[in-house]
Amino acid sequence: MIDEIRIEDLGVIGRAHVRLGPGLTVLTGETGAGKTMVLTALGLLLGGRADPATVRTGATGAAVEGRVLLPAGSPALERAREAGAEVDDDGSLVVLRTVSAGTPGSPGRSRAHLGGRSVPQGVLAEIAEELVTVHGQADQMRLRSAARQRAALDAFAGPAHAEVLARHAATWAQRVRVQAELDDRVAHAQERAREAELLRLGLAEVERVAPQPGEDLELAAEAERLGNAEDLRAAAAGAHAALVGDEDAADVGAAAVVLVEEARRSLEHAGHHDRALADLATRAAEAGYLLADLAAELSAYVQDLQADPARLDAVQRRRAELTGLTRSYGEDVAAVLAWAQDASQRLLDLDGGQERVAELTEQRDALDDRLRELAATITATRAQAALRLAQAVTEELASLAMGGAHLEVVVRPADEPGPHGADHVEMLLVPHAGAPARPLGKGASGGELSRVMLALEVALATAEGSGAATPGTFVFDEVDAGVGGRAATQVGERLARLAHGTQVLVVTHLAQVAAFADRHLVVSKSLADGVDVVTESDVREVDGEERVRELARMLSGQDDSVTARAHAAELLAQSVGR
Repeated sequence: MIDEIRIEDLGVIGRAHVRLGPGLTVLTGETGAGKTMVLTALGLLLGGRADPATVRTGATGAAVEGRVLLPAGSPALERAREAGAEVDDDGSLVVLRTVSAGTPGSPGRSRAHLGGRSVPQGVLAEIAEELVTVHGQADQMRLRSAARQRAALDAFAGPAHAEVLARHAATWAQRVRVQAELDDRVAHAQERAREAELLRLGLAEVERVAPQPGEDLELAAEAERLGNAEDLRAAAAGAHAALVGDEDAADVGAAAVVLVEEARRSLEHAGHHDRALADLATRAAEAGYLLADLAAELSAYVQDLQADPARLDAVQRRRAELTGLTRSYGEDVAAVLAWAQDASQRLLDLDGGQERVAELTEQRDALDDRLRELAATITATRAQAALRLAQAVTEELASLAMGGAHLEVVVRPADEPGPHGADHVEMLLVPHAGAPARPLGKGASGGELSRVMLALEVALATAEGSGAATPGTFVFDEVDAGVGGRAATQVGERLARLAHGTQVLVVTHLAQVAAFADRHLVVSKSLADGVDVVTESDVREVDGEERVRELARMLSGQDDSVTARAHAAELLAQSVGR
């Protein structure tokens, strides 16, 4: 429900505060007084398009602020919280929309805020879709849409029908996915066959070469050692000679092992005089052992190291084989082995292509059978709901001075089934006895279309067995256009009836409609600096004698006419009795 709206510098409105409430609220006033700007402001709060041209002349920008009350657990409340809005404990939420006037070289901009948080305009529209239904002359044109007519019928059919629709939509989506995969597999069968053949060739090559984990690294090290065998032998032999001396040389006294041994004996000889020196003698002995071990290992290395041209050639050939693999399947042997594992899995999938095609075909056929069953159920419930909706709307039309009119809701097979079933839904209006049934919007005047819209909303909201969810707020902009006399009174009655369970805001020129309001707001203009403007005091709620005078003005154009005031009082008395 919309609790209140504050408007600044929008059209003729300089500053206004519009307090709303539950039940039926009517907005009246002279033509051009600013009633349309109130609806424009409401449209901005509901995420409508912002037009800088609506900014009041001389102002830099316009602002519209509203407070809405969101029901606990409603989708609108959850969406607001997702957007980061701050919601009061009672569910009230502040919505703000600003529009800058702009300049010739810089177009105006619009900003939206929800609960203190800046949000895209679309977020306001999402929340408004759950809260408010707006009916104006432009909105009535939407009755021509077959999709909206189908949606209205489906809503009327109730929750059980909605559950079947949801199952059908989910099954349809699954069927689309299965068909897409099936089409892809059939269309790309040759490509998949070529891919499989290339994978087989690659796997055969890997299997022939049979690389082992880490083999490339081991072979590289071995090739390096075999290719430099003589240099390695000379280095090891030189180091061995430095440690133990050259056996072929006459003097081995300069060998490291000999020198360390001499050092040990010298320290050991004097060590009994000083414990520290004895410890150093022990360490010299340990160094001697290490040097001896090192010399032994160097001797073994020299003896084992053989220049083996045949082995080097074999290593190089093996490395060349591995290089051939790494050029095609990975940067090293580890990558080649990983590719082979992935390729084997992919090949299993490709080789199972025909089996998958058969499986997908079977799934699709089963889904088609399920869709036909669900669509048949949907068609049956739509046909039943169509009869009830047509009867309910026709009864409402009779109460709106269209006694010779009736609505037909036709359910027939669609050219192609879709996610919503296999039906085409169309609403046809017979405007009067003897007239042919014609699609809405083609066989009805503006006033008739307004009443059809109202009759449809009342039927959806109040008819027995209707499952349509009623929005928190209805807004009707001149729903009484082209209506007068007894029909106008009946329009007022139906609006009041609709307002029993929800908030209804109506802009009207008819006293017969305004008389049924729970709250009557009048918009007028003042003159400031030679310019018409609506201020806080120009949007007021009227009651008692003031309301009688406003109704009299609406009836005759004169609020001081005795006859008009008597008629206005009579209208109020009659509306209370109904």
